[in-house]
Amino acid sequence: MTVRAQFEAPGSAGSDGQGLEFLYPASGADDCGLLRVGAGHDVWWEASGNPRGVPVIYLHGGPGAPCQPIHRRFFDPAFYRIVLMHQRGCGRSTPLGSLYANTTDTLIADIERLRVHLGTEHWLVAGGSWGSCLALAYGQTHPDRCLGFRLRGVLLGRESDIDWWWKGTRMLFPDAYEDLLGFLPEAERADPMSAYCRRLIDSDPTTFLPAARALKSFSASTVHVRPNAAKVADADLPEVSVPMSRIFAHYTLNRFFLEDNQLLRNLNRILHLPCAIVQGRFDVTTPTAGAWTLHRAWPGSSIRIVAEGAHDELDPPLARAVLEAHEALKDSLS
Repeated sequence: MTVRAQFEAPGSAGSDGQGLEFLYPASGADDCGLLRVGAGHDVWWEASGNPRGVPVIYLHGGPGAPCQPIHRRFFDPAFYRIVLMHQRGCGRSTPLGSLYANTTDTLIADIERLRVHLGTEHWLVAGGSWGSCLALAYGQTHPDRCLGFRLRGVLLGRESDIDWWWKGTRMLFPDAYEDLLGFLPEAERADPMSAYCRRLIDSDPTTFLPAARALKSFSASTVHVRPNAAKVADADLPEVSVPMSRIFAHYTLNRFFLEDNQLLRNLNRILHLPCAIVQGRFDVTTPTAGAWTLHRAWPGSSIRIVAEGAHDELDPPLARAVLEAHEALKDSLS
C-alpha cells in the first residue's frame, strides 16, 4: 500500500524565504516532468537557470523529505543549470511513500537516468544531510560524471551515525527524546528504530499515522538552534509526516543500504575532485565530527563550520554559508 491512496500528494510548496533575502530571487522551473525509472516508480524533476550553464544536481535530505522551490535560490541562475529531483517515494514522485525497490542503489541509478535524460555529460553534485550521503555514494559509483561536490550536514551512513540519531540525541534533547520513547510500549523502548519501523510500514492508518507524527515531531524538534514551531507543526500534516517518517525509518533500519564505513573506504575514487563542506557547529542530527572526518580524509577539500548553525539549511547563518560555497566553487568549475 502507498500513502498516495490515503492522502493527496504534496505540491511544491516551500519556505517563504523570510530572513533569506540574500539568496537569489525566486524563480520557477523552465522544464520539468516525471521520469519513469522502473519498478513502478516515476521520479519528479525540475530544471531552471542558464541552459548553457554549469549543471548542478541538488539532492534533498531525509531520506523522505522532498525538494522545495527555495532550494534553487542557493544557486546563481546565470551561472548554473539547476536540477532538483524528488527521490523515489518523495514529494511529487510516485507512488508517494513507497518503499518497494527503494534503496540507495536504485536512487543512484535514478540520478544517472536523469542525467542521461537531460543530455548532461557532467554535473556538480550538491546535497545536505542524507543528500550528502547519497551524493558521495553516487559520486563513488559514477566519478567520471561529477565535476565536484558541495556537501552540508555531512552524513557518512555509518552504524555509529544511525545509533547516534536513534539513541545518542537524547543527551542533548532529553525532553523531546522522552516523548519519542513515550509513544512506544515500555517493552519496545530498547529498540525504538525497529519499533517505529514496524508501525510505519503497517497498512492500518490508526497504526502508522500516530507513529509518523511522533517521529516527525522529534526530528523537527532537533534540527534548529532555536525552536521552530512551524517545523514542528508540519508533523500534523500526514502528507508531510508519513512519507518522510516511513522512508527515513526504512533507510536507517537497512543501514542506508551501505556497508559500514563504505563511503570513507571508497573515497579514493573522488579525491581528485573539488569538495566544499558546510557544517553547522550545533548540528545534532549529523554532528560536526562526521564533516571533520570527511574533510581530514579529503586533501584539498574545504570546510566551513558555521558557529551559529545547526542542521536546517534554511536557518539564515547556514543558508548564507551554503550560498557562499556555491559562489566559491565557480572558479574551479569555470
